[in-house]
Amino acid sequence: MSYLNRAQAALPQELWGQIDETARSAARDRLTGRRFLDLDGPYGLGLTSIEVGTDDYCRTPGKGEAGAVMSHAISVPMLRKTCQLSVRRIQAYMDMGQLLDLSPVEDAAEAVADREEEFIYYGQPDFHLYGLMNAPERHEGKLSDWSQSDQALNDVLAAVEKLEESGYHGPYALVAGHTYYNNLFRRYENTDMLQLQHLNNLCELGVYKAPVEGVAVVDSHVGRLVQGQDLMVGYESNDGIHYHLFVNESIVLQLQEPQAVCTMTD
Repeated sequence: MSYLNRAQAALPQELWGQIDETARSAARDRLTGRRFLDLDGPYGLGLTSIEVGTDDYCRTPGKGEAGAVMSHAISVPMLRKTCQLSVRRIQAYMDMGQLLDLSPVEDAAEAVADREEEFIYYGQPDFHLYGLMNAPERHEGKLSDWSQSDQALNDVLAAVEKLEESGYHGPYALVAGHTYYNNLFRRYENTDMLQLQHLNNLCELGVYKAPVEGVAVVDSHVGRLVQGQDLMVGYESNDGIHYHLFVNESIVLQLQEPQAVCTMTD
């Protein structure tokens, strides 16, 4: 882990352990994609791309012409955010046991987590990376007014039927934008059951509030997350006032069967 430059910071290992745990805990609270998608890795910092699809001729060879077999690959983005910790406050922590405010590390880790979520759901199309919400071959549907009883269930059932007709029989996860998710805490008329409880029975992989526009039902066969570098904190420099740190990771969504998603918008 020499690229993290920790030896140059002269901070005790015990403090680095606290910093790492603070960063991971803050990121964990923001991440939803990792809760229902398989995670493959980590493979290490050097994973910059992964091959996808199958190898095939780039064009049909002509008579007497040699064929060219090509493979396809997608990039593995590195996500990075810097932060600062006070030199004086760290010294007070080490010498006098004073409390150390690690909120800058939390903020940086949350920023990295938010960027990971953005890649999972929306990708980076100009780099040929797509997410669950904009995969070109996904199913699509319309949303009703989820403030009305039974509308959420009807919409999700319609999405599930589309997936089942295409051969995807679950288990499913449901991801919903904030407004739609919050509406699931309404009770069915004349019952004590929350709509959220009912949908959890249908979507066995869970129901999640996610940073998306609309709603998506996701079959478990859709793909996986491939991780290069796990989320870690490194040292950048010391200007005599602050230790300059960075939080980074590398991860990508490998969409194997984009037809296993049905997105719904209003």
